[in-house]
Amino acid sequence: MTNSKTSPRRTTLRQKSQLMSASEIERTLVRLAYEIVEKNGGVEGLGLIGIRRRGVPIAERLGKIIARIENSEVPVGTLDITFYRDDLSTLGPKPVVQEGEVGFPIEDKNIVLVDDVLFTGRTVRAAMDALFSHGRPRRVQLCVLIDRGHRELPVEASFVGRNIQTTMNEVIEVKLAEIDDAEKVLLMEK
Repeated sequence: MTNSKTSPRRTTLRQKSQLMSASEIERTLVRLAYEIVEKNGGVEGLGLIGIRRRGVPIAERLGKIIARIENSEVPVGTLDITFYRDDLSTLGPKPVVQEGEVGFPIEDKNIVLVDDVLFTGRTVRAAMDALFSHGRPRRVQLCVLIDRGHRELPVEASFVGRNIQTTMNEVIEVKLAEIDDAEKVLLMEK
């Protein structure tokens, strides 16, 4: 028997519809890769950084696609923004971001932050705080698989896979093979 104090706060969600299949995700990532290369005038000085958790495999996939397109490797890094979130308690010791976490020097590079879903903008704001603790890039752009609206902060993605209008009772779930052993984007309802 579980009591409410020990069980997770997770609300039961019901699947409303499937928004993207595995092939649609792949096609969307190919389009986004081309857009990133075009808008940045190639891959010179370009770096991709995935926001943990599902932004990381998306960034890695984009890096592979761009490498195929341009016949040139693009550095791909990881950013864990857990301790920068402004919605977490400010009590307790301030965590230290580990150097080298990003995985490559970002100084004077065109950085594309990659995430699965853009919602309020808070994760992106936290990611920018974490990113700038590693150096000063020339430019920072945002790439998201899904933009679902409902922004609380003035954040806009440069590269968007799909815009999906949602209500506050709906949740977008991105399932990726690397993490979830599934490949789809679902619209869930609370």
